[in-house]
Amino acid sequence: MRLRPRRPHPPRSAGALSTRMRERRWGPWNRGYYRGAPSSFCVLRPRQHPQDCLSSSSSVQRCELSLLHSLSTMTSKKLVNSVAGCADDALAGLVACNPNLQLLQGHRVALRSDLDSLKGQVALLSGGGSGHEPAHAGFIGKGMLTGIIAGAVFTSPAVGSILAAIRAVAQVGTVGTLLIVKNYTGDRLNFGLAREQAQAEGISVEMVVIGDDSAFAVLKKAGRRGLCGTVLIHKVAGALAEAGVGLEEITNRVSMIAKAMGTLGVSLSSCSIPGSRPTFELSADEVELGLGIHGEAGVRRIKMASADEIVTLMLDHMTNSSNVSHVPVQSGSSVVLMVNNLGGLSFLELGIIANAAICSLEARGVKIARALVGTFMSALEMPGVSLTLLQVDDPLLTLIDAETTASAWPNVAKVSVTGRQRSRAAPTEPLEAPDSTAAGGLASKRMVLVLERVCATLLGLEEHLNALDRAAGDGDCGTTHSRAARAIQEWLKEGPPPASPAQLLSKLSLLLLEKMGGSSGALYGLFLTAAAQPLKAKADLPAWCAAMNAGLEAMQKYGKAAPGDRTMLDSLWAAAQELQAWKNPGADLFQILTKAVKSAEAAAEATKNMEAGAGRASYISSAQLDQPDPGAVAAAAILHAIMEVLQSQGPVF
Repeated sequence: MRLRPRRPHPPRSAGALSTRMRERRWGPWNRGYYRGAPSSFCVLRPRQHPQDCLSSSSSVQRCELSLLHSLSTMTSKKLVNSVAGCADDALAGLVACNPNLQLLQGHRVALRSDLDSLKGQVALLSGGGSGHEPAHAGFIGKGMLTGIIAGAVFTSPAVGSILAAIRAVAQVGTVGTLLIVKNYTGDRLNFGLAREQAQAEGISVEMVVIGDDSAFAVLKKAGRRGLCGTVLIHKVAGALAEAGVGLEEITNRVSMIAKAMGTLGVSLSSCSIPGSRPTFELSADEVELGLGIHGEAGVRRIKMASADEIVTLMLDHMTNSSNVSHVPVQSGSSVVLMVNNLGGLSFLELGIIANAAICSLEARGVKIARALVGTFMSALEMPGVSLTLLQVDDPLLTLIDAETTASAWPNVAKVSVTGRQRSRAAPTEPLEAPDSTAAGGLASKRMVLVLERVCATLLGLEEHLNALDRAAGDGDCGTTHSRAARAIQEWLKEGPPPASPAQLLSKLSLLLLEKMGGSSGALYGLFLTAAAQPLKAKADLPAWCAAMNAGLEAMQKYGKAAPGDRTMLDSLWAAAQELQAWKNPGADLFQILTKAVKSAEAAAEATKNMEAGAGRASYISSAQLDQPDPGAVAAAAILHAIMEVLQSQGPVF
């Protein structure tokens, strides 16, 4: 194997030249050539590894190999088989999983598998570069697209493949084909050339070019870019075609509908084409506004802000009448809102943005007829979102609501979003049995002292517990217990606690479940809820022993931990074994409780020598765990605090 200099390509057709221009702009690796390199840059033949050529004596070649290696190590990681074949593999995967789709042999084209059933209907074809999944193949199906033609990543599809798709749908007896094209130069050229060739063959073909970008305040010569709103055009056109509407009418109607639509995108960072580096860079406090779907930069950069603020800015820009590409939405307008994940945004963020958009629009007096939230037209892994607004009336809404089998179209309720009741009253709390002891009695006052001592103990242990937790968890065990302590302190300020042991434990359970958080809050809540049950009838020592047993049983049942698993259960279990002596007639409260606390503290210390069997620590090598479990230490400390108050004040109940 040897290196060779980059040579000029042989002459190509106009469509191929357009494709080449797109590839040169967006695709750093293609057919073995590095597009962004100087003209003298030497590259490897496909499948050739740099190490295969190190025997060369040429210092120039060694320098170029070093540069090639440096550039390749800066590319993003992608789970692909090869850069050149990723678009084919992705489309093949979608078709393999969807029996309603078929590939057109020899072309990167996907068609409905029931194509022969479309005789007498208008066929709808769309497409563009790959990397926008689920667009465009995800929108093939009854009631939407007949087929799609896919190019390489961010590259217009080949003219020959577009023409092959047109011929394929014409041969089954369709009564015309509508090409739905996003407004990009390469797409317009290649789809347009294929249309001209098909018409020369006598095939009835029309083309609509969709430009829904609302980013530019001044109209550009190239017009508005085609963005996610194109998917809504797929839906409307598909419903019309399914209803038997003719080619000319479909073309005219969707052309008019597209004028009442706008889309604006925002992103936290760029995306990267397989084998390439990110297409632009943003600093940590910047957001890109008004960007396209090919990784190109937007119209301006803004400072990072809250989701509410960014959504408000986007909607202000989209609806500003001084913006030549604005959507004429005003108070009283009815719209379909599309919240589109550009690829890398979390579902959590997407929900926050959707809520912000709905609240902002409704505050402006805009009625949201339908809200579509999800990933419809992505830009690979770009962590961003686009908002699309389409003005609708009832006839248009009927087309949006029409049935479709397209896999990527969401199952949206056919009711208005605005005006719907979004919450219902919480169920009323069950009535509590009256407290058997008057509030503010001696028992209640002693219980206040117990709880205050427990809270003070946990607050004093916060940093120590956090330090222990950092070895095996996320370092927040002390913070979690302190949060519980502060919640109890605030609760005590509201009035004396219930004097009934069962009611007291039930109240504490609800408080910790709501305020403490984490698995600790759930486990303490389980323990206290279960422990309260045996105390409803009696509050003597055997009942308290039964309460301890019931609490531990609940913790084991739902927490799946067992004694010896290096958890808080180890301390509580050790104490419970000593407390079994409370069942005996004439049992000494303080003697047995003292032994139980000492056993709990010893068990907590012993967890440093245990291999974790539950909780986050179970994922850590035992060799790294040389400190006691923080949950076990906290549980033992709580028992010790209770003992101290009881010894100084006497029994609580």
